Amino acid sequence: QVQLVESGGGLVEPGGSLRLSCVASGSFEAINVMGWFRRTPGNQRELVADSASDGQINYSEAVKGRFSISEDRGQNTVYLQMNSVKPEDTAVYYCYSNLRQKGRNYNHWGRGTQVTVSS
Repeated sequence: QVQLVESGGGLVEPGGSLRLSCVASGSFEAINVMGWFRRTPGNQRELVADSASDGQINYSEAVKGRFSISEDRGQNTVYLQMNSVKPEDTAVYYCYSNLRQKGRNYNHWGRGTQVTVSS
């Protein structure tokens, strides 16, 4: 069983910062990709950022220049540093990972952590 557990969400004022963390645990051979999606109050799901084992990193246009993704592969952890947050960043943030298990690749999702940007 694989688990992705997020932490670090909460209430933050516009212009502030927040850091999300996600730890992957369980049985797997390798991490191919770790990243973050978000689901907005309007129920739209969008990729925020992800980081692949080959070093490729992707950001959505909405967060580019404000958010930063990083990993500690030794700890199976991915971070999302959120700076200069805006009210439109309010969403449930989900950690996801593509893992190799028994020679095949599978997607896994965390349960999500709420981020609310409001004064």
